[in-house]
Amino acid sequence: MWLFFTLATTLLWGVAELFYKKGSHEDEKYDHLRVCVMVGLVMGIHAIYTLMTSDVSYDPVNIIRYLPVSLCYIVSMACSYFGIRFIEESLADPIENTAGAMCSLLCVLFLGESIAPMVWVAIAIITIGIIGVTRTEQSDEVNRQAKLGKRLALVAFAMPFCYAIIDALGSFLDIFFLELETSPLIGVNAENIELVANISYELTFAIVGAVLFAFMMFKRVQFKWRAQKDKAIAAVCETAGQLTYVYAMSGNGAIAAPILSSVCVVSLVLSRIFLKEKLTKRQYMFISIIITGILMLAVLEGE
Repeated sequence: MWLFFTLATTLLWGVAELFYKKGSHEDEKYDHLRVCVMVGLVMGIHAIYTLMTSDVSYDPVNIIRYLPVSLCYIVSMACSYFGIRFIEESLADPIENTAGAMCSLLCVLFLGESIAPMVWVAIAIITIGIIGVTRTEQSDEVNRQAKLGKRLALVAFAMPFCYAIIDALGSFLDIFFLELETSPLIGVNAENIELVANISYELTFAIVGAVLFAFMMFKRVQFKWRAQKDKAIAAVCETAGQLTYVYAMSGNGAIAAPILSSVCVVSLVLSRIFLKEKLTKRQYMFISIIITGILMLAVLEGE
């Protein structure tokens, strides 16, 4: 069954990325906040459902204790939601998926962990791809500045990188929070620590979503619930993917990890088919290099 859940997670997250982009509107200033509200709503519902149907003993103090990790993940996702208003999903998603490589570097720098030579090769491949993609932004073929203006084009293109860096920091912090010996979470054991952490994250996202909704109401920003269908679908797929991810990794993580890392490939294909996104040949070439490095890293870390 682990293979089924692995494929389901990959597809769900790929579809989520598709609908995040489909539901984003470049000309609506607060549209990325609407996405946060919808994701917070769905995650809040799922967290409450989990608390009602599972036998986990949950202490609400864990929301505060897990806050550093939760905020890293939430802020990184908000950066992503802002970026995809202006950047092609085919371009943004591979860059965002370099978070795993960045987390590996953080472990080397701050935990003194050693990295196998081939892992360094994979990170180097990813770096080459990122440098190449960055240089394509300055080409006449892309010319994003002419459309968005120099400042907005720079900020928008920076968002996938911001996601990768902040998400990597969240994953790095999770190393401490998901180890019983170092975790500050209350009432956890080897069986429920990941569930408690996920509930804390989802409840935090729900609170952030509620705060952002109140902010938009205060600013008199229009929020038509029926118009958020695409965002709701993305949020449901995102949350469902988190659920199947747990079962995927509990079966055969060494094989599941590389498959899950191919979500950026799924996202690229879906964006090309349903959103009709077209990149330049150079962009596709460098994105392929990034994806190669990501898959290589996933295989090596799963060994």
